[in-house]
Amino acid sequence: MHHTAILFLEFGAVLLGLGVLGALALRAGISAIPLYLIAGLAFGTGGVLPLATSEEFISIGAEIGVVLLLLTLGLEYNADELVSSLKGNARAGIVDLVLNAAPGAILALLLGWGPVAALAMAGVTYATSSGITAKVLSDLGWIGNRETPTVLSLLVFEDLTMAVYLPILTATLAGLSLLSGAIAVGIALATVTVVLLIALRFGKWIEAFVSSPNNEVLLLKVVGLALLVAGIAQQLQVSAAVGAFLVGIALSGQLAHDAQALLAPLRDLFAAVFFVFFGLQTDPTKILPVAAIAAALALVSMLTKLATGMYAARRAGISKAGQARAGIALVPRGEFNIVIAGLAVAAGAHPDLGPLAAAYVLILAAFGPLAAKLVQPLFEAIAKRA
Repeated sequence: MHHTAILFLEFGAVLLGLGVLGALALRAGISAIPLYLIAGLAFGTGGVLPLATSEEFISIGAEIGVVLLLLTLGLEYNADELVSSLKGNARAGIVDLVLNAAPGAILALLLGWGPVAALAMAGVTYATSSGITAKVLSDLGWIGNRETPTVLSLLVFEDLTMAVYLPILTATLAGLSLLSGAIAVGIALATVTVVLLIALRFGKWIEAFVSSPNNEVLLLKVVGLALLVAGIAQQLQVSAAVGAFLVGIALSGQLAHDAQALLAPLRDLFAAVFFVFFGLQTDPTKILPVAAIAAALALVSMLTKLATGMYAARRAGISKAGQARAGIALVPRGEFNIVIAGLAVAAGAHPDLGPLAAAYVLILAAFGPLAAKLVQPLFEAIAKRA
């Protein structure tokens, strides 16, 4: 059969299956994310029906999904709000780094994997999945809540920390000199600074360039600009997600509102593809031997992220229900964590690091959205009592 025909058949079956799973999730009143992840496991290596042709195509769609998720999240806020939020939550960001990087690093050292693997595992347990958290906030209607800016500022702090961490990790894994590592970190920091300054100082010019009375033109300009900046950021050792988020930050007012409405269906389509691809990357047969350790690490990480969110929200003067929501929203792990584990495994850090990280992330990627949905009635009860 022709290659293109197989690709259409596989990709069409995946999308149709996701539609059915989404309908089941709606009927059950839960987030569809865990079901999408399970579908990915079924279609991936070691699964029930591995994909033969379309995995590379789905991988590109997954990258676009992360970009669109973070772009629409950035459209909720402007550059001034971002800067003031980062300043106000810097202390909480440091608490987040210490509390959540420590479990992974300590576990790697206890298992005797060495300092390089410990550095990698610190990143695996530290970073919240911006993509999954963005989806949870949207699905549960938490975008307008008082604690959401605090959650977003912590996510941005983490992404900016990753801009420093990833070059250091890459240099360490490659055995590069201190000078080479310092240059890579400098380039990453300079890139983030330049993009943020452009968003702050030239946001009006960017809006004037992007703005259009025609929806088709507006959609093409916004998506094109986001992908362009995301690509430049990725090339300069900065997360593509950070670049897309900052593009959203640069747009505000009615333009941002119109762009959100146009992007919503496109974002949902590619976001679903991202969650499937995450499952595709995981071989189920390699998870079972490390499942117990991964579950224990996941439990510790849930508690540390919950403590982080509650601490940050309490400092912002938010109610107890809002503090709990902030903590739950930070639980999911996803794209960054898998990238970090992939780098470490490719460099030969330790053979068990990949399966452990995959099992750990899968638990939190699936449980985080589910937990947020299940405890929503509890949050409402607390709010009514308050």
